[in-house]
Amino acid sequence: MTTKVSDHILERLRAWGVEQVFGYPGDGINGLLAAWGRADDKPRFVQSRHEEMSAFEAVGYAKFSGRLGVCAATSGPGAIHLLNGLYDAKLDHVPLLAIVGQTNRTAMGGSYQQEVDLHTLYKDVASDFVETVTVPEQLPNVLDRAIRTAYSRRSPTALIIPGDVQELDYSPPTHEFKMVPSSLGMSDYTATPTDEALRRAADVLNEGDKVAILVGQGAAGAVVEVQEIAELLGAGVAKALLGKDVLSDELPYVTGPIGLLGSRPSYEMMRDCDTLLTIGSSFPYTQFMPDFGKARGVQIDIDPHMIGMRFPYEVNLVGDARATLQRLIPMLKTDRGGREWYDTVSANVRRWHDTMERRAGLSADPINPEYVARALDPLLPDNVILTSDSGSVANWYARHITMRPGMRGSLSGTLATMGPGVPYAIGAKFAHPDRPVVALVGDGAMQMNGLAEMITAAKYRDRWSDPRMVVAVWNNRDLNQVTWEMRAMEGSPSFLPSQEIPDVQYAAFARSLGLTGIRVEKPEDVEAGWRAALDADGPAVVEFLTDPAVPPIPPHATWEQMEATATSILKGDADRGSMIKQGLKAKMQEFLPGRDKK
Repeated sequence: MTTKVSDHILERLRAWGVEQVFGYPGDGINGLLAAWGRADDKPRFVQSRHEEMSAFEAVGYAKFSGRLGVCAATSGPGAIHLLNGLYDAKLDHVPLLAIVGQTNRTAMGGSYQQEVDLHTLYKDVASDFVETVTVPEQLPNVLDRAIRTAYSRRSPTALIIPGDVQELDYSPPTHEFKMVPSSLGMSDYTATPTDEALRRAADVLNEGDKVAILVGQGAAGAVVEVQEIAELLGAGVAKALLGKDVLSDELPYVTGPIGLLGSRPSYEMMRDCDTLLTIGSSFPYTQFMPDFGKARGVQIDIDPHMIGMRFPYEVNLVGDARATLQRLIPMLKTDRGGREWYDTVSANVRRWHDTMERRAGLSADPINPEYVARALDPLLPDNVILTSDSGSVANWYARHITMRPGMRGSLSGTLATMGPGVPYAIGAKFAHPDRPVVALVGDGAMQMNGLAEMITAAKYRDRWSDPRMVVAVWNNRDLNQVTWEMRAMEGSPSFLPSQEIPDVQYAAFARSLGLTGIRVEKPEDVEAGWRAALDADGPAVVEFLTDPAVPPIPPHATWEQMEATATSILKGDADRGSMIKQGLKAKMQEFLPGRDKK
């Protein structure tokens, strides 16, 4: 039997070590689907309920495995649906390959059914590499190059394959003019700065008395080195949200998240430091970094395209975080004198933990959303993988979840799109079927697409050696993050036609699928609800009825934000009574006497 183009594509994916492709069927990829049947479903075709979810699942798989995520969709509408997930990969620097169908070559240009100019459509999101296959001899080169580019540029790439091309007999490129042969694989490589650049960076760091370190996901491979340099410099370490799982939050000098979703000690450290070292992060919010002219700066990033932004760094070191730190650390002074700065940072961290504990303990109607996250924290297994959706739930993930060694966590960091929490969790389960996964999701995101993807979880539950996949829903009937942004940034009351959402029975829906469903309506049942979900023998949905009036207060609220919120109250916010009460209660916790633990 002859090998078709579609057969060769799957064969080449297997040769690259691709074990699953997240996709949704359609006639634009019928040739590929037939090849999957001939290949005994290798690599495994993982069927989502919607192409956008396929892309999100591929992103989650790539984030938690470190391997290429692959998604597939039909021509026209299917290819369009992938875009949001592909942009999520692009903005968070995740290696991804999209394989999409196209109408037959004979119909292209004829305004044919489902004909879309996919090359133009994908040129931005897959700007590093997008190609349309028109003859078999383009393979395997374009596929290999798409995969190498995705890995090396940490970005999405795309392969567009017309339906009739999928059905052609495969013939490899020959040893002739205008043929491009290809080969498998690529070696690991390490980029490091020059000695002269490292010495200049060491001079800046050696002269600093109050050093602040900011780490992102690019520091994930340099945990030992980041700890070593932090302790050597007597520095505090703040974490961008994509770097939340880089360092353990149990370390006394780790100040936690930074930014609007950040912590008070991270804000204070950036405000008071005289030197900033940024490692593997492109955190965009300059207002949460030191004032210009007040602190000197050094940045380490492997991507020269992304370095030197956000802050006027004196020295920009292009290189792998681990290799760069290994060469930089021996150049630093070991006799730095007093530890006043270190002690101050550590004391601020302890006070913040006390503040968060008190906030979580405040009464609310019916349940304090901060308490829901706080109650989960000590129950988490050491090898858990956490996903968080966008919205107010990301605040509670950022501030109340204590990352410990071995735990992993992520969310849509830069695109901050709604909806990836559940599909990320499914992707994580395929990346690590032997590990428990917990998704933290708002009710808006759950209604948007999480409910449908619980069908996907039910479909594949038997594929996972550890069947635990807990989806927790903060049910407050409000698109809460936008509601608070309207109050704080626009001075506008909540606009109920846009913000209020239906009260859906999430737990009951899970039970209708044969999954565990738990509904928690009272604070005293929160811990038991978590325990039951974590003990379930398969995917579980646990929903908590939470108070939308509990504010996600920034680490330092500006006068403008307070005035805008007050204006929204005066304009007659529908929830103004509860909002005033809960806001004052939460803010007051920052001013209560500290209970530093000796």
